[in-house]
Amino acid sequence: MTNSFSTLRKLVAEGLGTALLLAIVIGSGIMGETLAAGNTAIALLGNTLATGAGLVVLITLFGPVSGAHFNPVVTLAFVLRREMSLGLAAGYILAQTVGAVLGVFAAHAMFGQSIMQVSTRLRDGPSLAFSEAVATFGLLATILGCMRFKPDFTPIAVGLYITSAYWFTASTAFANPAVTIARSLSDTFAGIAPSSVALFVAAQCVGAVLAVIVFRWLLSQQTTANTIKAEVEL
Repeated sequence: MTNSFSTLRKLVAEGLGTALLLAIVIGSGIMGETLAAGNTAIALLGNTLATGAGLVVLITLFGPVSGAHFNPVVTLAFVLRREMSLGLAAGYILAQTVGAVLGVFAAHAMFGQSIMQVSTRLRDGPSLAFSEAVATFGLLATILGCMRFKPDFTPIAVGLYITSAYWFTASTAFANPAVTIARSLSDTFAGIAPSSVALFVAAQCVGAVLAVIVFRWLLSQQTTANTIKAEVEL
């Protein structure tokens, strides 16, 4: 993550980027459900493509400013890797959460709906919780792997991963606590009932921590005796 921008600019980038992400998620969900005439698969496809494409653009745009986390568990991963201070991380998480809620409100306004809503769409059960853990593990794996081997590919990789995870997970891959909280405030296609939020967020945190642990080991380079000898000879 670049250090050339002030903390204020980083926080604004995180809040604005997350707001635009939620406007895309909720707005495309409303549009997809409206145009699909009851066909849930078509509605989900529209929601998926818009979200994946939007992520590529938003990460490309805001990445140089704030790192484009847009996600508290991504920020948590940077803290666990000792690449971010707790104070800055707290600011990021607050900005992400506020931005996510404002993005939901913006989507409602664009489609002429009530700004304040509460979702009635229950998403409960162990299978959905496991899905969220898997989805979040995969998202962090994508980010950490790209950081290690191909940083410039991160926006595309994340967009592609979320596009696929919408379809291979039973939960449609929220994989983001701020997104989950904000979506509880939208009684639309992409909503989640407030009573389902805690389970999703807990599973997301578990998936993220596991990803940090696994990929810290997997991506570390082992120094061998031959490597040391070669370095000494040089």
